[in-house]
Amino acid sequence: MNLFDVYDINNITITRAKGSYLWDDAGQQYLDMYGGHAVISIGHTHPHFVSRITHQLNLVAFYSNSVNIPLQKELAAKLGKVSEKENYQLFLCNSGAEANENALKLASFHNGRKKIVAFKKSFHGRTSLAVAITDNPAIQAPVNQTDNVVFLPFNSEQALEDYFAEHGKETAAVIIEGIQGVGGINVASHSFLQQIRALCTKYNTVFIADSVQCGYGRTGKFFSHDHADVHADIYSMAKGMGNGFPVAGILISPEFKSRHGMLGTTFGGNHLACAAALAVLEVIEGEKLMENATATGDFLMGELNKVEGLQNVRGKGLMIGFDVAGELKDLRKNLLFNQQVFTGEAKPNVIRLLPSLALRKKEAGEFMESLTDEINHLTSSSNLVSQA
Repeated sequence: MNLFDVYDINNITITRAKGSYLWDDAGQQYLDMYGGHAVISIGHTHPHFVSRITHQLNLVAFYSNSVNIPLQKELAAKLGKVSEKENYQLFLCNSGAEANENALKLASFHNGRKKIVAFKKSFHGRTSLAVAITDNPAIQAPVNQTDNVVFLPFNSEQALEDYFAEHGKETAAVIIEGIQGVGGINVASHSFLQQIRALCTKYNTVFIADSVQCGYGRTGKFFSHDHADVHADIYSMAKGMGNGFPVAGILISPEFKSRHGMLGTTFGGNHLACAAALAVLEVIEGEKLMENATATGDFLMGELNKVEGLQNVRGKGLMIGFDVAGELKDLRKNLLFNQQVFTGEAKPNVIRLLPSLALRKKEAGEFMESLTDEINHLTSSSNLVSQA
């Protein structure tokens, strides 16, 4: 049997990982500035993470939500404390797409409406409704397409005001990433997020903060939306929540009332997932990783802004993007194969940095050395070609 071929794969086989480094089957070391799509939040194979999961695995790995699972309540308490959302409620699931599906479903239950506002360049997942609110027709099958979704310009306060004036009373939810990840590290302005909050309150519309990539401390605050001093009705979480173990969830405002059967999942909130998620929160809190994300991110942003050839350096904490063009179009590929540094991209010309929140300034400095070396090489090669 062959694998279904849907991924662009680099010909690299990773066999070992620790902290911010990876090693392949030939023993070559790589610096991980991408964290496997922003998943690695506390560093690869963190000893507390490994210990927590190993201990739980020797007790019980899984049983369904038909029995009491005290680890779920322990996780809810710790998550409320670290996120400063102690009065919210927690529903656990498995992936970011599933978190957003449940957030949207809960919003529609709450106010009985169907219309959803999403934004240009958004990415919310690949399952049925999550992909329908993702601004990428290429990954939407015909069955995913619906007239219930409208895409407005990101950060356009006038467009949002105009839409709500006409359709506010029929709109179930507004969903927005505090910083768009796949869309290219586009930062929602504080005033735009505050306007969403005000309009949602006015029209009884649910404000959903997609924090799958931009949450869990990555920007220096637990949710990137917190920078704007707003409180969403629902927060969706995944990626960094389990440091590589599949776990996700939504935080739900106390205004939402639950009923049995409203939401459900087989694997969500299983014993191993809760152990992994607890380990992540314990390390984030104990090692002050949100503070580290701010400090190391500020250092990186400052150094990147000094580099000639990089354009529009942007982001918060350790969620950073910058544009490259022309002679630097091969920069990301060359960083990987010439400098042994993993980074991310957003087409057509954005490089994304999403390393572990435990990234040290020393490792950030190593990245800057590799980056400037490769830029100098590409620039010199381009100059030689133009002179020939």
